[in-house]
Amino acid sequence: MPAPPADDAPLRIAYLTYRGKPHVGGQGIYTRHLTKALVDLGHEVEVFGGQPYPVLDERVPLTPLRSLDLFNDHYPGRFPAPWEFKSRHDLLEVAVFSAGVFPEPLAFSARAYSHLRHRVREFDLVHDNQCLGWGIARLEKLIPTVVTLHHPITRDRMLEMDAAPNRFKRWSIGRWYSFVGMQGKVASQMPRVVVVSENSIQDIHTDMGVDLDRMRLVPVGVDPDLFRPIDGIARQPGRLITTASADVALKGLAYLLEAMATLRAQGRDISLTVIGRAKPGRSMDMIERFGLAPHIEFVSGVSDERIVELYSEAEMAVVPSLYEGFSLPAIEAMCSGTPLVATDGGALPEVTGTDGETVFRCRAGDAEHLAATIATALDDPVARDRIGAAGRQRVVDRWTWRRCAELTVDQYREVLDMPANREKAARNGRPRC
Repeated sequence: MPAPPADDAPLRIAYLTYRGKPHVGGQGIYTRHLTKALVDLGHEVEVFGGQPYPVLDERVPLTPLRSLDLFNDHYPGRFPAPWEFKSRHDLLEVAVFSAGVFPEPLAFSARAYSHLRHRVREFDLVHDNQCLGWGIARLEKLIPTVVTLHHPITRDRMLEMDAAPNRFKRWSIGRWYSFVGMQGKVASQMPRVVVVSENSIQDIHTDMGVDLDRMRLVPVGVDPDLFRPIDGIARQPGRLITTASADVALKGLAYLLEAMATLRAQGRDISLTVIGRAKPGRSMDMIERFGLAPHIEFVSGVSDERIVELYSEAEMAVVPSLYEGFSLPAIEAMCSGTPLVATDGGALPEVTGTDGETVFRCRAGDAEHLAATIATALDDPVARDRIGAAGRQRVVDRWTWRRCAELTVDQYREVLDMPANREKAARNGRPRC
Protein backbone atom coordinates (compact mmCIF):
# COMPACT_ATOMS: atom_id res chain seq x y z
CA MET A 1 0.00 0.00 0.00
CA PRO A 2 1.40 3.49 -0.86
CA ALA A 3 2.57 5.65 2.02
CA PRO A 4 -0.15 8.03 3.24
CA PRO A 5 0.53 11.61 2.09
CA ALA A 6 1.00 14.13 4.88
CA ASP A 7 -0.33 17.67 4.47
CA ASP A 8 3.05 18.84 3.11
CA ALA A 9 3.94 15.63 1.29
CA PRO A 10 4.40 15.53 -2.49
CA LEU A 11 1.20 14.78 -4.38
CA ARG A 12 0.68 12.48 -7.34
CA ILE A 13 -1.47 14.34 -9.87
CA ALA A 14 -3.25 13.06 -12.96
CA TYR A 15 -3.53 16.11 -15.20
CA LEU A 16 -6.05 16.00 -18.07
CA THR A 17 -5.97 18.15 -21.21
CA TYR A 18 -8.04 17.22 -24.25
CA ARG A 19 -6.32 19.75 -26.55
CA GLY A 20 -3.02 20.77 -25.06
CA LYS A 21 -0.46 21.82 -27.67
CA PRO A 22 0.69 25.45 -27.16
CA HIS A 23 -0.21 26.56 -30.71
CA VAL A 24 -3.92 25.92 -30.07
CA GLY A 25 -4.05 28.65 -27.46
CA GLY A 26 -3.75 29.47 -23.79
CA GLN A 27 -4.78 26.03 -22.53
CA GLY A 28 -1.64 24.52 -24.04
CA ILE A 29 0.60 27.18 -22.52
CA TYR A 30 -1.13 26.76 -19.16
CA THR A 31 -0.60 22.98 -19.31
CA ARG A 32 3.07 23.22 -20.16
CA HIS A 33 4.05 25.78 -17.55
CA LEU A 34 1.78 24.77 -14.69
CA THR A 35 2.85 21.11 -14.83
CA LYS A 36 6.51 22.16 -14.94
CA ALA A 37 6.02 24.44 -11.94
CA LEU A 38 4.23 21.68 -10.02
CA VAL A 39 7.20 19.37 -10.60
CA ASP A 40 9.55 22.17 -9.53
CA LEU A 41 7.63 22.22 -6.22
CA GLY A 42 8.32 18.49 -5.76
CA HIS A 43 5.03 16.97 -6.92
CA GLU A 44 4.62 14.14 -9.43
CA VAL A 45 2.52 14.90 -12.49
CA GLU A 46 1.41 12.60 -15.28
CA VAL A 47 -0.38 14.29 -18.16
CA PHE A 48 -3.17 12.55 -20.07
CA GLY A 49 -3.75 14.30 -23.38
CA GLY A 50 -5.50 14.09 -26.70
CA GLN A 51 -4.36 15.42 -30.06
CA PRO A 52 -2.77 17.83 -30.64
CA TYR A 53 -0.57 16.54 -27.84
CA PRO A 54 0.94 18.96 -25.33
CA VAL A 55 4.58 20.00 -25.27
CA LEU A 56 5.86 19.21 -21.77
CA ASP A 57 8.91 19.53 -19.57
CA GLU A 58 11.12 16.44 -19.89
CA ARG A 59 10.29 15.47 -16.29
CA VAL A 60 6.54 15.31 -17.01
CA PRO A 61 5.40 12.03 -18.65
CA LEU A 62 2.62 12.06 -21.23
CA THR A 63 0.07 9.28 -21.58
CA PRO A 64 -1.68 9.77 -24.94
CA LEU A 65 -5.43 9.20 -25.00
CA ARG A 66 -5.62 8.95 -28.74
CA SER A 67 -8.69 10.31 -30.51
CA LEU A 68 -9.71 10.18 -34.15
CA ASP A 69 -8.16 13.66 -34.49
CA LEU A 70 -11.02 14.99 -36.57
CA PHE A 71 -9.70 18.56 -36.37
CA ASN A 72 -6.04 18.13 -37.26
CA ASP A 73 -4.20 20.93 -39.05
CA HIS A 74 -4.18 19.19 -42.43
CA TYR A 75 -7.79 17.96 -42.66
CA PRO A 76 -9.98 19.82 -40.16
CA GLY A 77 -13.51 18.47 -39.90
CA ARG A 78 -12.70 15.25 -41.75
CA PHE A 79 -14.77 12.05 -41.51
CA PRO A 80 -12.67 9.00 -40.52
CA ALA A 81 -12.31 5.86 -42.60
CA PRO A 82 -13.96 2.66 -41.26
CA TRP A 83 -10.63 1.04 -40.33
CA GLU A 84 -9.81 3.94 -37.97
CA PHE A 85 -12.47 2.91 -35.46
CA LYS A 86 -10.76 1.09 -32.60
CA SER A 87 -13.11 1.53 -29.64
CA ARG A 88 -16.59 2.54 -28.52
CA HIS A 89 -15.12 5.96 -27.72
CA ASP A 90 -14.31 6.44 -31.40
CA LEU A 91 -17.92 5.63 -32.24
CA LEU A 92 -19.08 8.16 -29.63
CA GLU A 93 -16.78 10.83 -31.06
CA VAL A 94 -18.10 10.39 -34.59
CA ALA A 95 -21.74 10.14 -33.47
CA VAL A 96 -21.52 13.48 -31.65
CA PHE A 97 -19.64 15.06 -34.56
CA SER A 98 -22.26 13.77 -37.01
CA ALA A 99 -24.94 15.48 -34.92
CA GLY A 100 -23.22 18.82 -35.54
CA VAL A 101 -21.72 19.15 -32.03
CA PHE A 102 -18.04 19.65 -31.13
CA PRO A 103 -17.19 16.13 -29.88
CA GLU A 104 -13.81 16.41 -28.19
CA PRO A 105 -14.77 17.29 -24.59
CA LEU A 106 -17.28 14.46 -24.27
CA ALA A 107 -15.17 11.85 -26.10
CA PHE A 108 -11.96 12.75 -24.26
CA SER A 109 -13.68 12.60 -20.88
CA ALA A 110 -14.98 9.12 -21.71
CA ARG A 111 -11.48 7.97 -22.65
CA ALA A 112 -10.03 9.52 -19.47
CA TYR A 113 -12.59 7.78 -17.27
CA SER A 114 -12.08 4.44 -19.03
CA HIS A 115 -8.31 4.65 -18.49
CA LEU A 116 -8.08 6.14 -15.01
CA ARG A 117 -10.76 4.02 -13.32
CA HIS A 118 -8.19 1.21 -13.39
CA ARG A 119 -5.48 3.40 -11.82
CA VAL A 120 -7.23 5.04 -8.88
CA ARG A 121 -4.58 3.81 -6.43
CA GLU A 122 -1.81 5.61 -8.31
CA PHE A 123 -3.03 9.19 -7.85
CA ASP A 124 -4.04 11.48 -5.02
CA LEU A 125 -5.97 13.80 -7.29
CA VAL A 126 -7.18 14.52 -10.84
CA HIS A 127 -6.79 18.01 -12.32
CA ASP A 128 -8.98 18.55 -15.39
CA ASN A 129 -8.08 21.45 -17.69
CA GLN A 130 -11.47 22.67 -19.00
CA CYS A 131 -12.68 19.42 -20.54
CA LEU A 132 -15.69 19.03 -18.24
CA GLY A 133 -17.27 16.14 -20.09
CA TRP A 134 -19.59 13.65 -18.42
CA GLY A 135 -16.64 11.30 -17.89
CA ILE A 136 -15.06 13.86 -15.54
CA ALA A 137 -18.16 13.77 -13.33
CA ARG A 138 -17.90 9.95 -13.21
CA LEU A 139 -14.18 10.15 -12.48
CA GLU A 140 -14.76 12.54 -9.59
CA LYS A 141 -16.76 9.78 -7.87
CA LEU A 142 -13.59 7.68 -7.80
CA ILE A 143 -10.72 10.16 -7.35
CA PRO A 144 -10.76 13.66 -5.78
CA THR A 145 -10.94 16.12 -8.68
CA VAL A 146 -10.18 19.80 -9.28
CA VAL A 147 -11.01 21.52 -12.58
CA THR A 148 -9.72 24.67 -14.22
CA LEU A 149 -12.27 26.73 -16.15
CA HIS A 150 -10.46 29.58 -17.89
CA HIS A 151 -13.58 31.38 -19.10
CA PRO A 152 -17.15 30.48 -20.03
CA ILE A 153 -17.29 29.16 -23.60
CA THR A 154 -20.75 30.70 -23.67
CA ARG A 155 -19.00 33.96 -24.58
CA ASP A 156 -17.29 32.34 -27.59
CA ARG A 157 -20.69 31.01 -28.68
CA MET A 158 -22.42 34.36 -28.30
CA LEU A 159 -19.78 36.27 -30.26
CA GLU A 160 -19.64 33.68 -33.04
CA MET A 161 -23.42 33.77 -33.36
CA ASP A 162 -23.43 37.58 -33.43
CA ALA A 163 -20.92 37.49 -36.30
CA ALA A 164 -22.88 34.88 -38.27
CA PRO A 165 -24.19 36.12 -41.66
CA ASN A 166 -27.62 34.44 -41.52
CA ARG A 167 -30.13 32.58 -39.36
CA PHE A 168 -29.05 29.10 -40.51
CA LYS A 169 -25.42 29.83 -39.66
CA ARG A 170 -26.43 31.07 -36.21
CA TRP A 171 -28.42 27.89 -35.64
CA SER A 172 -25.46 25.79 -36.77
CA ILE A 173 -23.07 27.61 -34.43
CA GLY A 174 -25.47 27.22 -31.51
CA ARG A 175 -25.66 23.50 -32.21
CA TRP A 176 -21.87 23.20 -32.46
CA TYR A 177 -21.43 24.87 -29.07
CA SER A 178 -24.18 22.90 -27.34
CA PHE A 179 -21.52 20.98 -25.37
CA VAL A 180 -21.33 24.10 -23.17
CA GLY A 181 -24.51 22.98 -21.39
CA MET A 182 -22.75 19.76 -20.40
CA GLN A 183 -19.75 21.70 -19.15
CA GLY A 184 -21.87 23.89 -16.92
CA LYS A 185 -23.63 20.88 -15.38
CA VAL A 186 -20.35 19.04 -14.78
CA ALA A 187 -18.65 22.12 -13.31
CA SER A 188 -21.58 22.55 -10.93
CA GLN A 189 -20.87 19.06 -9.54
CA MET A 190 -17.17 19.64 -8.93
CA PRO A 191 -16.00 20.34 -5.38
CA ARG A 192 -13.60 23.04 -6.61
CA VAL A 193 -13.37 25.04 -9.83
CA VAL A 194 -10.16 27.01 -10.32
CA VAL A 195 -10.75 30.21 -12.33
CA VAL A 196 -8.12 32.62 -13.63
CA SER A 197 -9.83 36.01 -13.06
CA GLU A 198 -12.57 37.61 -11.00
CA ASN A 199 -14.31 38.62 -14.22
CA SER A 200 -14.47 34.97 -15.33
CA ILE A 201 -15.79 33.89 -11.94
CA GLN A 202 -18.75 36.24 -12.29
CA ASP A 203 -19.38 35.31 -15.93
CA ILE A 204 -19.19 31.56 -15.22
CA HIS A 205 -21.69 32.01 -12.42
CA THR A 206 -24.02 34.07 -14.64
CA ASP A 207 -23.73 32.06 -17.84
CA MET A 208 -23.17 28.50 -16.60
CA GLY A 209 -24.87 28.49 -13.20
CA VAL A 210 -21.82 27.39 -11.20
CA ASP A 211 -22.13 28.40 -7.53
CA LEU A 212 -19.73 31.11 -6.43
CA ASP A 213 -18.69 29.13 -3.37
CA ARG A 214 -17.32 26.35 -5.59
CA MET A 215 -14.93 28.69 -7.44
CA ARG A 216 -11.55 30.08 -6.38
CA LEU A 217 -9.30 32.63 -8.08
CA VAL A 218 -5.89 31.34 -9.16
CA PRO A 219 -4.36 33.65 -11.81
CA VAL A 220 -2.05 32.22 -14.44
CA GLY A 221 1.60 33.19 -14.69
CA VAL A 222 4.53 34.14 -16.84
CA ASP A 223 8.28 33.48 -16.64
CA PRO A 224 9.82 36.92 -16.02
CA ASP A 225 13.33 35.59 -16.70
CA LEU A 226 12.25 34.46 -20.17
CA PHE A 227 9.83 37.25 -21.11
CA ARG A 228 12.01 40.30 -20.59
CA PRO A 229 13.39 43.24 -22.56
CA ILE A 230 16.36 42.12 -24.67
CA ASP A 231 19.30 44.49 -24.97
CA GLY A 232 20.70 44.96 -28.43
CA ILE A 233 17.44 44.43 -30.33
CA ALA A 234 16.04 47.64 -31.78
CA ARG A 235 12.30 48.15 -31.97
CA GLN A 236 11.20 48.52 -35.59
CA PRO A 237 9.22 51.72 -36.21
CA GLY A 238 5.57 51.00 -36.92
CA ARG A 239 5.84 47.28 -36.17
CA LEU A 240 2.87 45.86 -34.25
CA ILE A 241 2.54 42.34 -32.84
CA THR A 242 -0.51 40.32 -31.83
CA THR A 243 -1.45 36.72 -31.07
CA ALA A 244 -4.25 34.91 -32.90
CA SER A 245 -4.34 31.20 -32.06
CA ALA A 246 -7.62 30.82 -33.99
CA ASP A 247 -9.60 32.91 -36.48
CA VAL A 248 -12.62 33.36 -34.24
CA ALA A 249 -14.69 36.45 -33.46
CA LEU A 250 -13.64 36.34 -29.80
CA LYS A 251 -10.03 37.34 -30.57
CA GLY A 252 -10.98 40.48 -32.47
CA LEU A 253 -8.35 40.14 -35.21
CA ALA A 254 -10.83 41.50 -37.75
CA TYR A 255 -10.99 44.80 -35.86
CA LEU A 256 -7.21 45.07 -35.78
CA LEU A 257 -7.02 44.45 -39.52
CA GLU A 258 -9.62 47.15 -40.12
CA ALA A 259 -7.72 49.54 -37.85
CA MET A 260 -4.49 48.74 -39.66
CA ALA A 261 -6.10 49.48 -43.04
CA THR A 262 -7.32 52.83 -41.68
CA LEU A 263 -3.87 53.77 -40.37
CA ARG A 264 -2.14 52.83 -43.62
CA ALA A 265 -4.70 54.87 -45.55
CA GLN A 266 -3.65 57.81 -43.36
CA GLY A 267 -0.08 57.38 -44.62
CA ARG A 268 1.35 55.53 -41.62
CA ASP A 269 3.94 52.91 -42.50
CA ILE A 270 2.85 50.17 -40.11
CA SER A 271 3.27 46.41 -40.27
CA LEU A 272 1.97 43.52 -38.19
CA THR A 273 3.43 40.27 -36.89
CA VAL A 274 0.75 37.70 -36.02
CA ILE A 275 1.80 34.87 -33.71
CA GLY A 276 -0.40 32.15 -35.17
CA ARG A 277 -1.09 30.27 -38.36
CA ALA A 278 -2.49 31.82 -41.52
CA LYS A 279 -5.65 29.85 -42.29
CA PRO A 280 -8.42 30.42 -44.83
CA GLY A 281 -11.28 32.36 -43.26
CA ARG A 282 -12.64 35.79 -42.54
CA SER A 283 -9.30 37.33 -41.53
CA MET A 284 -7.46 36.14 -44.65
CA ASP A 285 -10.32 37.48 -46.77
CA MET A 286 -9.98 40.87 -45.07
CA ILE A 287 -6.21 40.90 -45.56
CA GLU A 288 -6.71 40.35 -49.28
CA ARG A 289 -9.54 42.89 -49.54
CA PHE A 290 -7.55 45.61 -47.76
CA GLY A 291 -4.31 44.82 -49.62
CA LEU A 292 -2.48 44.14 -46.35
CA ALA A 293 -0.67 40.93 -47.31
CA PRO A 294 2.74 42.63 -47.94
CA HIS A 295 2.59 44.19 -44.48
CA ILE A 296 1.56 41.17 -42.38
CA GLU A 297 3.70 38.23 -41.30
CA PHE A 298 2.30 35.10 -39.66
CA VAL A 299 4.70 33.26 -37.37
CA SER A 300 4.03 29.83 -35.84
CA GLY A 301 5.89 26.85 -34.46
CA VAL A 302 8.76 28.93 -33.07
CA SER A 303 10.39 28.73 -29.65
CA ASP A 304 9.47 30.90 -26.67
CA GLU A 305 12.85 32.57 -27.08
CA ARG A 306 11.98 33.63 -30.62
CA ILE A 307 8.61 34.98 -29.45
CA VAL A 308 10.44 37.13 -26.89
CA GLU A 309 12.67 38.43 -29.68
CA LEU A 310 9.58 39.28 -31.76
CA TYR A 311 8.18 41.27 -28.85
CA SER A 312 11.48 43.14 -28.55
CA GLU A 313 11.40 43.96 -32.27
CA ALA A 314 7.87 45.38 -32.10
CA GLU A 315 7.07 48.98 -31.26
CA MET A 316 3.79 47.88 -29.66
CA ALA A 317 1.76 44.77 -28.88
CA VAL A 318 -1.99 44.73 -29.48
CA VAL A 319 -4.68 42.58 -27.85
CA PRO A 320 -7.87 43.43 -29.80
CA SER A 321 -10.05 40.75 -28.16
CA LEU A 322 -13.77 41.14 -27.71
CA TYR A 323 -13.50 38.97 -24.59
CA GLU A 324 -10.72 37.40 -22.53
CA GLY A 325 -10.90 35.25 -19.43
CA PHE A 326 -7.37 36.40 -18.57
CA SER A 327 -5.02 36.80 -21.60
CA LEU A 328 -1.60 35.22 -21.49
CA PRO A 329 -0.50 37.20 -24.58
CA ALA A 330 -1.20 40.43 -22.69
CA ILE A 331 0.98 39.60 -19.71
CA GLU A 332 3.71 38.08 -21.88
CA ALA A 333 3.88 41.29 -23.92
CA MET A 334 3.84 43.45 -20.79
CA CYS A 335 6.50 41.31 -19.11
CA SER A 336 8.74 41.74 -22.16
CA GLY A 337 8.53 45.51 -21.69
CA THR A 338 6.59 46.01 -24.93
CA PRO A 339 3.99 48.80 -24.71
CA LEU A 340 0.51 47.28 -24.90
CA VAL A 341 -2.68 48.43 -26.62
CA ALA A 342 -5.59 46.37 -25.30
CA THR A 343 -9.37 46.49 -25.33
CA ASP A 344 -11.70 46.52 -22.35
CA GLY A 345 -13.09 43.07 -23.26
CA GLY A 346 -13.77 40.65 -20.41
CA ALA A 347 -10.96 40.43 -17.85
CA LEU A 348 -8.49 42.62 -19.78
CA PRO A 349 -8.93 45.73 -17.57
CA GLU A 350 -8.42 43.52 -14.48
CA VAL A 351 -5.23 42.10 -15.97
CA THR A 352 -3.64 45.04 -17.76
CA GLY A 353 -4.28 47.77 -15.20
CA THR A 354 -4.97 51.47 -15.58
CA ASP A 355 -5.30 53.21 -18.95
CA GLY A 356 -2.36 55.57 -19.47
CA GLU A 357 -0.29 53.95 -16.71
CA THR A 358 0.31 50.33 -17.72
CA VAL A 359 -1.72 50.05 -20.95
CA PHE A 360 -3.21 52.06 -23.80
CA ARG A 361 -6.90 51.12 -23.49
CA CYS A 362 -9.58 51.13 -26.19
CA ARG A 363 -13.15 49.91 -26.57
CA ALA A 364 -13.70 46.30 -27.61
CA GLY A 365 -15.33 45.87 -31.01
CA ASP A 366 -14.57 49.42 -32.15
CA ALA A 367 -12.03 49.47 -35.01
CA GLU A 368 -12.10 53.26 -35.25
CA HIS A 369 -11.23 53.69 -31.56
CA LEU A 370 -8.57 50.98 -31.84
CA ALA A 371 -6.95 52.82 -34.77
CA ALA A 372 -7.04 56.12 -32.87
CA THR A 373 -5.49 54.52 -29.77
CA ILE A 374 -2.68 52.95 -31.81
CA ALA A 375 -2.06 56.29 -33.52
CA THR A 376 -1.87 58.08 -30.17
CA ALA A 377 0.65 55.56 -28.89
CA LEU A 378 2.75 55.71 -32.07
CA ASP A 379 2.98 59.49 -31.73
CA ASP A 380 4.14 59.47 -28.10
CA PRO A 381 7.43 57.59 -27.59
CA VAL A 382 7.80 58.92 -24.04
CA ALA A 383 4.44 57.43 -23.05
CA ARG A 384 5.33 54.16 -24.78
CA ASP A 385 8.55 53.82 -22.81
CA ARG A 386 6.82 54.68 -19.53
CA ILE A 387 3.90 52.30 -20.10
CA GLY A 388 6.21 49.51 -21.28
CA ALA A 389 8.33 49.72 -18.12
CA ALA A 390 5.31 50.04 -15.81
CA GLY A 391 3.56 47.14 -17.53
CA ARG A 392 6.51 44.83 -16.94
CA GLN A 393 6.66 45.82 -13.27
CA ARG A 394 2.94 45.13 -12.86
CA VAL A 395 3.36 41.59 -14.19
CA VAL A 396 6.55 40.80 -12.27
CA ASP A 397 4.89 41.94 -9.03
CA ARG A 398 1.79 39.78 -9.53
CA TRP A 399 2.10 36.74 -11.77
CA THR A 400 4.63 33.94 -11.98
CA TRP A 401 4.09 30.25 -12.79
CA ARG A 402 5.59 29.26 -9.44
CA ARG A 403 3.01 31.38 -7.62
CA CYS A 404 0.26 29.91 -9.81
CA ALA A 405 1.43 26.40 -8.89
CA GLU A 406 1.59 27.22 -5.17
CA LEU A 407 -1.97 28.57 -5.17
CA THR A 408 -3.15 25.58 -7.19
CA VAL A 409 -1.62 23.17 -4.67
CA ASP A 410 -3.45 25.05 -1.91
CA GLN A 411 -6.69 24.18 -3.74
CA TYR A 412 -5.60 20.55 -4.12
CA ARG A 413 -5.06 20.22 -0.38
CA GLU A 414 -8.34 21.89 0.50
CA VAL A 415 -10.19 19.47 -1.77
CA LEU A 416 -8.31 16.45 -0.41
CA ASP A 417 -9.29 17.47 3.12
CA MET A 418 -13.02 17.41 2.33
CA PRO A 419 -14.69 14.52 4.23
CA ALA A 420 -16.00 12.85 1.07
CA ASN A 421 -12.54 12.92 -0.46
CA ARG A 422 -10.90 11.54 2.68
CA GLU A 423 -13.22 8.58 2.27
CA LYS A 424 -12.23 8.18 -1.37
CA ALA A 425 -8.54 8.35 -0.50
CA ALA A 426 -8.94 5.71 2.18
CA ARG A 427 -10.90 3.50 -0.22
CA ASN A 428 -8.17 3.94 -2.82
CA GLY A 429 -5.45 2.99 -0.36
CA ARG A 430 -4.04 6.52 -0.05
CA PRO A 431 -5.51 7.82 3.24
CA ARG A 432 -4.97 11.40 4.35
CA CYS A 433 -3.26 12.00 7.66
